[in-house]
Amino acid sequence: MRIGYVDAFSGASGDMLLGAMIDAGLDFEALQAALATLGLGGYRLQAEQQVRRGITGCKFTVVDEGTDRPARNLSAVTEVIGSADLSPEVAERSLRVFRAIGEAEAAVHGVSIDEVHFHEIGAVDSLIDIVGFCWGLEQLGIEALYASPLPLGSGNIRTEHGLLPVPAPATLEILAAVGAPTVPTSARGELVTPTGAALLTACATFEQPAMAVGKVGYGFGTKEFAWANMLRLWVGEAIETSWTP
Repeated sequence: MRIGYVDAFSGASGDMLLGAMIDAGLDFEALQAALATLGLGGYRLQAEQQVRRGITGCKFTVVDEGTDRPARNLSAVTEVIGSADLSPEVAERSLRVFRAIGEAEAAVHGVSIDEVHFHEIGAVDSLIDIVGFCWGLEQLGIEALYASPLPLGSGNIRTEHGLLPVPAPATLEILAAVGAPTVPTSARGELVTPTGAALLTACATFEQPAMAVGKVGYGFGTKEFAWANMLRLWVGEAIETSWTP
């Protein structure tokens, strides 16, 4: 069985995950064509090969060229995804990710999920990241996804609600909903975004599998740290082993 392992030693975001997929062999032009069926417009995608601290990888960026973006609720997001040319599995998985975010936002703000409007999360870049990642899993033939524990960072982040602690309340709520494993770090700044948290909690099992690694993709983040700010996607075949340490 073909599987993937997300080594998120420096956190996870939607653009880092998609960058790693592209570096691992996901066809960028096919990705653009698939995402164009969402009918969003007003954006362009960049996939730039970079070298950071001696490591070659991909920096994926959604450049939003729109000026007036609607604040979509879950029903509107469902309509956008449902009208796109996606397989039922990709559409269902994408909506599961959005639902995880919506439930977290509803819990944090004390409202029903129907009242949650995805201002930041409903923006073009998040729709691209979520649908693109779910589509990428299918295209890469990854039948099961796994992930490492997540480092959470520290400090504050500026949002539409003002300064909030890191990890952002929605991120922490998403992780708490499934009991996702986390590890402390001295890094100042947001390492795991709500989108990154939702993609991994909805799509991955938090454990390292026994596998024969066939390909490794590196996806870079935007922030600069004392280390290479990236995550690694291992793609290969599941193996059975009786070895124990």
